[in-house]
Order: sequence, then C-alpha cells, then structure tokens
Amino acid sequence: MNDADVSKQIQQMVRFIRQEAQEKANEISVSAEEEFNIGKLQLVEAEKKKIRQEYERKEKQIQVRRKIEYSMQLNASRIKVLQAQDDLVNAMKESASKELLHVSHHHHHHLLHHHHSYEHLLKDLIVQSLLRLKEPSVLLRCRKDHDLHLVESVLDSAKEEYAHKAKVHPPEIIIDSVHLPPAPAHDNGHGLYCSGGVVLASRDGKIVFENTLDARLDVVFRKKLPEVLFCLFYSLLFLSTCSLNYLLKGTNATYELDLTSGIYFSILVKTCINHSFPFHGCLFPIHRFFHLSFKDLCSLE
Repeated sequence: MNDADVSKQIQQMVRFIRQEAQEKANEISVSAEEEFNIGKLQLVEAEKKKIRQEYERKEKQIQVRRKIEYSMQLNASRIKVLQAQDDLVNAMKESASKELLHVSHHHHHHLLHHHHSYEHLLKDLIVQSLLRLKEPSVLLRCRKDHDLHLVESVLDSAKEEYAHKAKVHPPEIIIDSVHLPPAPAHDNGHGLYCSGGVVLASRDGKIVFENTLDARLDVVFRKKLPEVLFCLFYSLLFLSTCSLNYLLKGTNATYELDLTSGIYFSILVKTCINHSFPFHGCLFPIHRFFHLSFKDLCSLE
C-alpha cells in the first residue's frame, strides 16, 4: 500500500469519525432540547396551577363577601319592613286612642255599640268590674270633671244589677277622693291622661281592676293585632304592583318589585298613612280598625 492509499484511508476514517461525532452531537442537542422543553412545560404548568389556585381562592373570598353583604342587606331590609309595619300599626293605635275621646263625649252617640250612651257604658263597666272583683266593698276611681256626676247617677243601678247577676247583697262602693287623670289636652300630650271608664279596687288595694277605655283599647289592640296585620299588610302586598304603577304614572321609570329591599314597602306604608293616592276601597281602611275597637270596647260579653 503506497502513501496515497494510506492517506486516502486515513481521510475516510477522519470523515467517518467526524460524521459519528456530528451525529452524536446532534443526538445530544436534540435530547437536551427535549429535556429543556419538558422542564419548561413542567415549570409553566406548575405556575399555571399556582395562578389558578390563587384565583380560585380569591373567587371564593369574593363569593363569601357577597353572601355576607347580601345577608346584611337582607337583614337591614327586613328591619326596615318591620319598622315600617310597626310605625303604621302604632300610628293606627294612636289614632284609635284619639278617637276614644269621642266615646266619652255625649254628642257622639253614633260611635257606641248599639247606640248605648256613655252613661250606660259606665254602668256596664262598673258591673263588669264588680263581677271580676267579687268583693263586698270596693273603691272606685273615675275622672272628676267628666265622669263623676255620671258615675254617681248610675251607681245604685249598677249595684242592683251586680247583686242580681251574682246573687249576692249589693256591695258597698266608695268613690275614692283620688281621681283618674283628665282627658289628654292638646298642650300636654305627654302627661298622664284617661279617655274615660273606671278603676275598681278592693278596700285593701291588693286587687285592682282597671276598666278604663284606654285599658280596654290595649286589650282590643293585642287581640285584634293579628287580624289587622293580616288584613292590612297582605292587602299592601296584593296592591303593591298597582300602587307602584300609580307612583310611577307619567314617567318612563321601570322597576322590579322586590319587597326584600324594603324600599317599595316603606313607600307603600308611608303613602298609605298619608293617604297620598287612592286604593279604591281595596285596602283594609284604617278607620275600620277604630270601629272594630269601639265594638269590642263596648261589648261586655
């Protein structure tokens, strides 16, 4: 083998070695690229997972805050509704209390049950009180200026009626020197007052039966309150849509009725008190509660 053949063979070996080295280098480069891509994807996915978890946590926090805010607003709205109801009912009771003054005025006989006079009512109140106390001797208090002369005029007949009903001897009734407060005055609305009626007590003062018109109104109010609430506020709910249509009449306003907000309900209640718009007789009228009260006030059954 001459030098040329040796040189040629060496060149072939060099090319072969270079080709293998190049292929090996390419394999290493490809493997490194693949490992890099795999590592990069793993890092990216891990960071994505962290970001998703962080935003899920924040979303849950936002949902919790929204639920808390909604619950607080709902409770506040319920309080507004209850306050509006309470204000209206108290206004009704206050108006009824003012109407009681007409019962003890002799020129308002049409307000009494079966057209009884106030004098007859006082006698019935005394008899009822005696039947409750069942005492042989009692003290009686009444208003001095308005009722004293009426009480004195019916005292004997009340004794006889009680004795007949209870089948006992007529009791001793002593009119106390201490009298009930007078009717409320316009200039002193916060002082003690009495709209009429009587208070009877045993001689030792241990048993007291308050049978004034104001006390009877309190009893009627507690008794009729569920009926009044049902008639009044269920009517408000029934008429809420047409009432709001009336309030929004002539405007382009739109609304979604949601009584849980308390806003529309408060408007309805306040408007009902002020009689700002007609209900065409559909709503339970406030004055009917007064008439119910007087009917029960004068009913001694």
